[in-house]
Amino acid sequence: MQSSLEVAIIGAGYVGLSTAVALALAGHRVRVVEQQTQKLEVLQQGQVPFFEPDLEAAILLCADNLCFTAQMQKAVPTADIIILAVSTPPSPAHGADLRQVFAALHQLAVFLPDRQQVLVVKSTVPVGTHLEIQTLMQQLAPDANLAIASNPEFLRQGRALRDAVFPDRIVIGASETWAFARLQQLYAPIMAGIVQVPENLEIHRPKHAIPILEVSAASAELAKYAANAFLAMKISFMNEIANVCDSTGADIGDIKSTLQLDTRIGADFLNAGLGYGGSCFPKDTKALSQLALRSGYEFRLLKAVIEVNNEQKYRALNKLEHVLHGLRDKQIAILGLSFKPDTADTRESIGVDLIEELLARGAMVKAHDPMLAQLQLPEFSQGVTLCSDLANCLESCDAAILVTEWRCYQEANWALLGQRMSQRIMFDGRNTLSLKAMQEADFVYIGIGRN
Repeated sequence: MQSSLEVAIIGAGYVGLSTAVALALAGHRVRVVEQQTQKLEVLQQGQVPFFEPDLEAAILLCADNLCFTAQMQKAVPTADIIILAVSTPPSPAHGADLRQVFAALHQLAVFLPDRQQVLVVKSTVPVGTHLEIQTLMQQLAPDANLAIASNPEFLRQGRALRDAVFPDRIVIGASETWAFARLQQLYAPIMAGIVQVPENLEIHRPKHAIPILEVSAASAELAKYAANAFLAMKISFMNEIANVCDSTGADIGDIKSTLQLDTRIGADFLNAGLGYGGSCFPKDTKALSQLALRSGYEFRLLKAVIEVNNEQKYRALNKLEHVLHGLRDKQIAILGLSFKPDTADTRESIGVDLIEELLARGAMVKAHDPMLAQLQLPEFSQGVTLCSDLANCLESCDAAILVTEWRCYQEANWALLGQRMSQRIMFDGRNTLSLKAMQEADFVYIGIGRN
């Protein structure tokens, strides 16, 4: 059996591009189909059309195994494996919008040969989508010898390449034995942890072999939603505990230290804060809740998780409103607009939500983010000033809200920056600043459950 495979990847977003680079580094020959002209031109120049650490440097390293095209016919006919990695944004009914998935299927069906190929769905799709795809492909390409597989991604923005090269696990859902075998071959170098990645990319090999799980396609489709829903639940749970801390005088830091030593709980996703945002957790929790309802089950726990997350950011403004004796005509600095550090993604940005709510309460807003030039932001109404310089952002502000835990905020000289503010009030929405340092800088410090 050949050691390397021909791979076609449809879509060059965070998932598609990170997967493509990881597989090219693993020695496979990868063609990425991207039909957005501007994005394709950037990729063909060896650059990345969005911010993701390490990705651009890695593309240069695997250039011999990786190319980009707008044409399905240049990638699909020769591929052993076709990976569908297009976007599935939320629909108006809070489900998954699959229009891009089915549009791509209609395009690639024309170029399918009559030899064995595996069509891998890496896009996040509802349970049962594999059956719809199978029926559609039988209609569009009845002579194709195609196996449909589900292979969900578990990538984190800000470390997507690391997660693609050395994932915690690989989940494959299919029904044909030969499809499992071919995907085992695809991931063999990754499973063995032998992908060659230069040390300067700071992508470290795991200490143990990476497990691969062979499951049904339905289980694989649900696994992605289940993982994100569970992590979202941990975040909302800790936010609820933090709110109890505020009421009782307990400290969320002490609670976190206690919980993370319990091996049944683990240390990840135990940080209390303003809640979760981004392109995955909000979308996937709502989609799973809707999926459960359509199947006749009310997912009450997940419903509560979503409600807690929606309310958490407004609790912060209520606290600040109390300290400032109202927000009308106050000038507030929002620190961080990307939904998390090390990304320029503002989808479901809590910072954006807070700006809109502050404006509704009569405040004036100044906002800063270290990636400001690369952010896609809505058109704000009057009363918002976007600042590329942190000191200018804080000038004459009555309070600041730290929304995204960028390192530049943690390392800032707050004693000096505080001199620019009208009032030294800091709402630390991620509990990331040193309480001692803020006190020494003469700030009124407000955290989440931090006493």
